[in-house]
Amino acid sequence: AILCDTEKGCLIFKEYTGNPEKIKVQNRLLEKITDSGLVPVEEILRTKDNELLAEDMDGKRYALKTYFNSRECNVYEIEECIEAVKTLARLHSVMCLDKKEVEKFGLSAFSVGKEYEKHNRELRKVWRYLRKKGQKYFFETALLQEYDYYLDQALEMSSQWQEFALESDLEYIKEEGLFCHGDYQYHNIIRAGQSFSVINFERSLMDNPVRDLCFFMRKLLEKSNWSIELGDSLLEAYNSVRPLTARSFVELYYRLAYPEKFWKIVNFYYNSGKAWIPERNREKLNTLSGQEVEKQSFLDAIFRTIP
Repeated sequence: AILCDTEKGCLIFKEYTGNPEKIKVQNRLLEKITDSGLVPVEEILRTKDNELLAEDMDGKRYALKTYFNSRECNVYEIEECIEAVKTLARLHSVMCLDKKEVEKFGLSAFSVGKEYEKHNRELRKVWRYLRKKGQKYFFETALLQEYDYYLDQALEMSSQWQEFALESDLEYIKEEGLFCHGDYQYHNIIRAGQSFSVINFERSLMDNPVRDLCFFMRKLLEKSNWSIELGDSLLEAYNSVRPLTARSFVELYYRLAYPEKFWKIVNFYYNSGKAWIPERNREKLNTLSGQEVEKQSFLDAIFRTIP
């Protein structure tokens, strides 16, 4: 990306590799959030031809956006994390499109069930590969030792989710036009005075807003060894601005309970070169298995004891 110091302030110019139609949805969401005045967000600046994207001679597309030249959210400051969650709740309260706009853009709701089915197929595929592989590196042996536990967990959580989920859930998300930021993490939460601004909406999609809450909470909870106190504080902060429905609360449980981190480790390993396996892979696996007891205790205390 290129940072531009202009008379309009600091701007950022970067290549856009997504669907050209998707940036129209992204821009409409940003306009709605800006109009609400609840959360400062970036703005996509139009070209002289009133287009959101500029195209060069090679067919590459670029977007020009406003930029907040300040520091990121400090994940080690609890008060900042709580304020970031409140900012997310305010964002979710206005991050939606009406039914006509949803139909105009031809949008559909994201399916968690289909994503888990895809993850499970990939986990089974790599499990078969490791079982048949002859000479194994130390990481591969360690991964195989953990595999049965996490694969069973993935299948169990996916099965329970399928029993809980309703077809009407996706219809409700579409009817309400509910959207998520898609990448709500500290890199995209910028300190602006006494509040936070939010940037990089390229991954926004139509899904239950707990997607963002789950993503942000998981990142913080992994850093705090799944602190029950921290989890309680984050949920209380979100609920103080935008209370979760009972169904969304249960969905948050399934999203946190599914072994997403294990799938990421497996996916990264399988789709990378096998000639040399980074030591970082083993460190991540060790951290995951080392935190599993604390994670299950967290889920017991926050979710499973609820009638």
